[in-house]
Amino acid sequence: MTNQAVLEAELREKTGKAEARRLRRSGKVPAIIYGGGKPDLPIALNFFEITKRLDDEAFHTSMIEIKVKGVRGKQTALLKSAQYDPLKDTVTHLDFQRVAAGETVTVEVPVHAVNYEKCPGVVAGGTLEVIRHTLEVESRADSIPEAIEVDCSALDLGDSIHIDDITLPEGCVVHHDVNFTVITIATPSALKGAGEESEEEAPEEEA
Repeated sequence: MTNQAVLEAELREKTGKAEARRLRRSGKVPAIIYGGGKPDLPIALNFFEITKRLDDEAFHTSMIEIKVKGVRGKQTALLKSAQYDPLKDTVTHLDFQRVAAGETVTVEVPVHAVNYEKCPGVVAGGTLEVIRHTLEVESRADSIPEAIEVDCSALDLGDSIHIDDITLPEGCVVHHDVNFTVITIATPSALKGAGEESEEEAPEEEA
């Protein structure tokens, strides 16, 4: 389950595109904290620190305590979105949503396929395909799983794991109307062709 991360931030006295560009030139990333029945709080984060945090998959599903210099009170939030420069692929803006520990939230949680390296389908030459790389999970804010682990050890060629086959962590729900596919073992085209060729060459039974 998720651990609480801590970020240091500064209050932004000014907003707007020109100010955002100035902040980025000075090694900071503009961000905003919103929700929780409180006014929006524009902040600035250290570029190198937040870039390192964003590379950590667990950070995206963690409750975050944001300590804003000069602002009283604890800001507890979840990262809701991150914007990136399309050319440099560097973060340009972040949105954080205030949450309380016991509050129910909906977040995208990554899917991790485990124990697939020696499953019958992969050993036979099949390819593991993760159809859904994330699942929209409803959970308490202080109990968000870092990832949904899916055991693939029994999968054979052509087998699939659907959402109803997955045991979710306690307290987590994935709302769905269709029993959609999450993971499958794809049969290589060479094996498919060999199978079809064998059927064509099979001798006819005598009457």
